[in-house]
Amino acid sequence: MTKVFVTGLKVQAEIGVYRHEIGRVQPLVVDVELDVPTAGAERLADTLNYETILDAARAVAAQGHIELVETFAERLARACLADPRVTRARVRVEKPLALAPDAVGAGVEITLVR
Repeated sequence: MTKVFVTGLKVQAEIGVYRHEIGRVQPLVVDVELDVPTAGAERLADTLNYETILDAARAVAAQGHIELVETFAERLARACLADPRVTRARVRVEKPLALAPDAVGAGVEITLVR
């Protein structure tokens, strides 16, 4: 099993439940780790391209306002599982401004398994 990952992916998203969060974008920092059976891969076609993770995160953000980071994380994990080769998706979403200046960030991590 191979772990394909992207860390520190910066995404701008309309996210949050509070009045001051509605109608504005905020930064998210996203880490994704996928289990993909690609041992021995020698060509890009034999594995999962990192860019698909970036594209999926941007697509989730483009869907419009999302109230919870949990929802963002689950949608991204499900988008990653759309590739039938992915057997497990771990998605961590951090909202750096959530508790600023008292904390560097807050967020969630979810794991979905096929």
